[in-house]
Amino acid sequence: MDEEPLVRWDWIGRNWPTIQGLLEDHIVMALVPILIGLIIALPLGLAGVRWRWLYQPTVGVMNVIYSLPSLAVFIVLIPITGLATRTTVMVPLTFYAMAVLIPAVVDGLSSVPDHVRQSAVAMGFTPLRRLLQVELPIAVPVVLAGLRVATVASVSLVSVGALVGRGGLGYLFIDGWQRQFYTPIVVGIVLVVVLAGVADLLLILAQRLLTPWSRARGSA
Repeated sequence: MDEEPLVRWDWIGRNWPTIQGLLEDHIVMALVPILIGLIIALPLGLAGVRWRWLYQPTVGVMNVIYSLPSLAVFIVLIPITGLATRTTVMVPLTFYAMAVLIPAVVDGLSSVPDHVRQSAVAMGFTPLRRLLQVELPIAVPVVLAGLRVATVASVSLVSVGALVGRGGLGYLFIDGWQRQFYTPIVVGIVLVVVLAGVADLLLILAQRLLTPWSRARGSA
């Protein structure tokens, strides 16, 4: 009797449209929370830099949320957002992203030297112009470092949503385990790793584009 191969390529070929649909669903559920989390984290981070007394309570709440098991949060949300919906998965991931991004924004803005701010003021920069043209560009490396961590974590955590009926590529893990058929599991693992790697690479390229002075300094 022939031993079952670890990967059955014929199964992948027959089921590729389903796999592609799960991949697209996974991408949406992983990246939308990151975008929403970043949009919310930027003003909260700015407020944390401006009013330091606000920063610690905000980070404390975010840390408590980040420490909650994702599966437990998914289950708690089911009565509110419904079973097997994207919202049930994306709401916790948005808060997890904020827990990483808010400190990254605060640390990035705090890394801007005072003399740089003072120089911008002396040149007549308004607060908004100083923020957009001076402070945020300098903070980009720190913010993007946090964004890379949040993105990779989000790509991974989406799979847990399969346990409540909506987990993108995580469905392949459940399906393979239930049937003791390893091809879906291997395909799911490979695609999650590739997706996380591609997302991380794109953020590295974005950082290089947004900080051209760092490339010039490195080549000097």
